[in-house]
Amino acid sequence: MKIATAAYPLDWLDSWAQYEDKLAAWVAEAAGNGAELLVFPEYGAMELSTLDGATVAGDLEQSIHSVSEKMQDAAALHLKLAAEHGVHILGASAPVNTGLDRPVNRAELYTPTGKRDHQDKQIMTRFEREDWGIMGGGPLKIFDTALGRIGVLICYDSEFPLLGRALAETDVILVPSCTEALAGYWRVRIGAMSRALENQCVTAMASIVGANEWSEAVDMNTGTGGIFGPPDKGFPGTGVLSEGALNQPGWTYGEADLEAIAHVRADGGVLNRLHWEEQIPRVKSVTKAAVC
Repeated sequence: MKIATAAYPLDWLDSWAQYEDKLAAWVAEAAGNGAELLVFPEYGAMELSTLDGATVAGDLEQSIHSVSEKMQDAAALHLKLAAEHGVHILGASAPVNTGLDRPVNRAELYTPTGKRDHQDKQIMTRFEREDWGIMGGGPLKIFDTALGRIGVLICYDSEFPLLGRALAETDVILVPSCTEALAGYWRVRIGAMSRALENQCVTAMASIVGANEWSEAVDMNTGTGGIFGPPDKGFPGTGVLSEGALNQPGWTYGEADLEAIAHVRADGGVLNRLHWEEQIPRVKSVTKAAVC
C-alpha cells in the first residue's frame, strides 16, 4: 500500500465550509499522488474549536467540548472524501465525550466503502492527565482492511513496547502525534522506529506542525511525517522508508510492501518478532549482583 502521512498545520477557521475545503484539498492531493492510506495527526481536530470563537478555542475545558460536538459532522466529511477518492483515512484525533467520566483521545479510521471504527489512546501524557483531564479509552484494536492489517498507537502509546507487541499481527502501525518540542518529536519517532524493529512491520508517523497562539493545548508543535520499517532484508539499512523536512507542512509518501513484511518476518537477518517470548524467563530470573 502507498501511505501518505501528514505534517499538518492547524488553521483558524471562520466557517465549516473553510474546513471542508481544507480537508478536501489535503485528501485530493494525497490521493492524486497515488496514496491509498492517509494518516492525519493527533489532536489535529483541535482547529475545529476556532469555529466557536477565541474564548472557547483558548480555554482548555471549553475547547474539548467544542471539538467533541463537531466530530460526527467531521466523520461524515471524512467518509464522503474516502468514498470519493477510494482511500482509507485515519482522521486527526480529537478529545471526544463518550459517556465516561472524562473525554478520551480518539482517532477514527474511515474506509472507502463507508465503514468506520476508532482507536482510543491508551496512556496519557502528563499534560493530558494533569492539566487537560483526558483519560484512556477502549482497548487496542487490529483493523482488518482491504489494504492489510492496521493498528494505531496514538503518540505516547508508541513509546511502550507491550502496547506495540499487542499489535504484532498487524502489517502497519499508524502513529498520529502531537509534540511540542524537538525532544517530544524524537521520543515518538524513536518509539515508532522501535515498534517497527520489534514487530518487523511498517510504522507511519504523522505530526502537527506550527504555532497556534489561540490554543493552550496545541500552541506550539514540532514534527514531520515519517514512514519506517525494520532495518533488515528488503528495507533500508537505516529503517527509514521516507521522512519529511522538519516543520514543513505537507505529505510524506512511502510504500508498505506486504510481501517484504512477510519475507522479513519469515527469514530476516534477525527474527525479533518470533523471539519476543525468549525475554520473559530471562527477565524473571534477574538477580542482584554485588561488585567491588
